[in-house]
Amino acid sequence: MNAVDATDRGATQQDIEPPSLLTIILDTNPHAWALLVDSLPLSKAVANLLVFINAHVAINHANRVAVIASHSERAEWLYPTPAQTGHEHGQANGSTHDGGDEEMEDGDSAGKGGAVQPPDDANKYRPFAQLEHALVNNLRKLMSSTTTSAISTSPSTMLAGALTRALAYISKQTAALPTATTSTQFNYSDPSSMAGGNELTTDPTKAHTAQGLTSRILILSVSGDLADKYIEIMNSIFACQRLSIPIDVLKLAGDPVFLQQAADTTGGIYMSLSTPQARAGLLQYLMFAYLPDQTARENLTMPGESEGVDFRAACFCHKRIVDIGFVCSICLSIFCEPLADGTCLLCGSHLSMANYGRNPVVVPKKKKVGKGKKRALDSGAGTPMGSGGEGTPAPG
Repeated sequence: MNAVDATDRGATQQDIEPPSLLTIILDTNPHAWALLVDSLPLSKAVANLLVFINAHVAINHANRVAVIASHSERAEWLYPTPAQTGHEHGQANGSTHDGGDEEMEDGDSAGKGGAVQPPDDANKYRPFAQLEHALVNNLRKLMSSTTTSAISTSPSTMLAGALTRALAYISKQTAALPTATTSTQFNYSDPSSMAGGNELTTDPTKAHTAQGLTSRILILSVSGDLADKYIEIMNSIFACQRLSIPIDVLKLAGDPVFLQQAADTTGGIYMSLSTPQARAGLLQYLMFAYLPDQTARENLTMPGESEGVDFRAACFCHKRIVDIGFVCSICLSIFCEPLADGTCLLCGSHLSMANYGRNPVVVPKKKKVGKGKKRALDSGAGTPMGSGGEGTPAPG
C-alpha cells in the first residue's frame, strides 16, 4: 500500500489524542436533593449526566469513565460495577470488603459477576446502553438500601471516601495502561515527578506514549457543610495537587468553600448554579464547560468564578470570617471563641488554654536617655546655650 499511494505509514506514528479518564463524584445526599426536588430532581440530573458521559466516551474510543456516589453514610461505585466473586455471592448482604482492592467489571464483561445485561435496542449504541443500565441499576440499589436511621444520623455526605476511591482507581488505571512506561509512573522519591499521566510533552510524535492517561475528577455537589470531614478532604485535595489531577466542581446547592479552594489549587473549574434558572441549563454547563480535557483547555478560554476564590479563614463553629481565632493544636481547626469544655469539635481532643491571650496587658516602653541628659536632669541645671545665642551675655 505504501508503494501505491507513495506514503510511508509504517515509518511514522499516528498523532492520536491520549486517552482520558473522567471520574465523576455524584453527591447523592438525600437531605440536599429533597430541597431541590422542585427545581432539579435527582432523576433529571442523572439523565443530563448520562448525556454528558456519552459525549465524553464518543469523543475518543479510548476514553474511560468512572462514577462514584457520595452518599450520606458511605461512598459506592455506580460505574463500573464492582465484580463479585463466588465467595461473596454466598455471603450475606451485611458483609463488607475493602473497596480499594475490589476488581471492576465494565460493560464488556458484565454478566460474569452476576450483573444483568441491558436489553438489546437497535436504536441505541450498545456501550451507551450498557453504561446507562449499570449506572441506573446501581443507583437504584443504593437508594433502596438506604435506611431512615442512616439518613438521620448522617445528614452530610461522604465526599472524603469518594475522593479516596477516585484516587485509588486513577492510580490503578494508570499503572495498568499498556502504553505506560517508566517515565509515566509516579516516583515518590522525586519531588518533581507527576503521576496520573498528566505531564505534557512538547514532541507531538510521542504524545500518545509519553503522556499516557490523562485523568481528572468532576464533583457534582449539593451539600453545603463539609467541615466535619475537613482533614480527610484536604488530604485528598493535596494528593490531587501532588499528582497533577485537576478537580472540577459544579455546585448545585450549598456553599462548599473547601471545594472552591480545591478547584483553584488543582487547576480545575468551579461554577455555581445557585438559581433555578441556572439549574435548568445543567446539561449546557456540563457540555460547554466540563467536556474539554486538559489538552483542549490550553487552547480555550474556560469559564469560572470571576470574583476569585475566598481564602479567608472561617471558624468551624459558626462559619464566621475571623481575623484572630483559636486553633486546635491537633487538627488545626479554627474557632472564633474559646471552647466551653475544652474539647475540639472535630477531632475530640481535650485542649487547655494558658493565661496568655485572655487579658492582654500593654506595657509602655521606657525611652532611652543619653548620659549627658541624665546628668543634667539629676543636677537640676539647664541645658547650656551656645556662644552668641539668645540669653547669653556678649563678651566684653
